Amino acid sequence: MNNALTLLGLIGSGSGYGYDLKQNYDHYFNLAKPLAFGQVYAILSRMIRDGYIQSSGEETGGGPDRKKYEITPEGRKRLEEWMVTPEIPSETLQTDVFAKTIIALLIERDTEELLDIQRRKHLERMRQLTKQKQTADVVHILLCDYALSHIEADLRWMELTSARLNELRKEIKS
Repeated sequence: MNNALTLLGLIGSGSGYGYDLKQNYDHYFNLAKPLAFGQVYAILSRMIRDGYIQSSGEETGGGPDRKKYEITPEGRKRLEEWMVTPEIPSETLQTDVFAKTIIALLIERDTEELLDIQRRKHLERMRQLTKQKQTADVVHILLCDYALSHIEADLRWMELTSARLNELRKEIKS
């Protein structure tokens, strides 16, 4: 996910202060690891440098001054370009699970055991996500559904691979 363009979209929606941007980002887009404040402010600095946002004032209070940010016409143009540019599915088809499967066959390791271990981890994650959905708002339900769909695809791939292990083993050995 492009953190900078996502933050730009939040600014374009009216979110303006760094703290609020981080809170909104974490609420909408993060299930496990919050975006670091340092990362937010580094992205904001780059977007100011690139002309996508500008400071629109400061608010003083008991702590450090709070800067408010607003999107510029150039930023709105960049945001619109991003919105209408379709995402390309991953161009790299290799994953660690795929690599481990091939290496296991090359070093004559029990590949079915490796796939079983991975299946158990995937199923455990599915249970966690399903449980999270029970008390989640719609935004987080959709995030969980997205992750669950990917896990289901991985599980289907593991089943197909298990069914083809003998064929794959022969191909690798020759």
